[in-house]
Amino acid sequence: MAKSEGEKLTEEKIASGGVLVKFYFDMQSPDKEKLQPLLADLINQRLMREKGVVYCFGSIDEPIEHKGIYTSNAIVTVLFDNFFSLISIAFNYAPAGIEILKPTGEMRFKMSELQSLLMELVGISVTYSKFVLDHVLKPEDKENLQKQLEAREALGRKLLDTKKTAEESKKTK
Repeated sequence: MAKSEGEKLTEEKIASGGVLVKFYFDMQSPDKEKLQPLLADLINQRLMREKGVVYCFGSIDEPIEHKGIYTSNAIVTVLFDNFFSLISIAFNYAPAGIEILKPTGEMRFKMSELQSLLMELVGISVTYSKFVLDHVLKPEDKENLQKQLEAREALGRKLLDTKKTAEESKKTK
């Protein structure tokens, strides 16, 4: 039996470092009519347009009601160019679950790729931290945090100075 174009594309991408996953999303709202269009928008307009997404498709469940709140779920299959795109999308969209479908064996990464992944994670962390600082913390909490950061910076400088002094001492001996 001949493989479809989608199967061929998937195999090619997996062979070159791609990842095929299923994302599980859920969404709640008191308005039943909003849920399915929002999930469809998530799949067709947002995920599909993200950097590193080769293709995506999904199914959306009918909303169910519990105590005046409606819940709907979507199962979305996504083929990514690489593992790093998967990480970025997972952080930015926060699915309820992720299932890696392919590759089924181990994945290997170059040190430069891991460095890029760590830098991506740091960037995401900074973005979320900034959001929390700007939108969630009370002014007095911001002030306390600023004092803690200044104390941490001072300690870091002291440790660097101590290390520098110790290294200079070794050189003169």
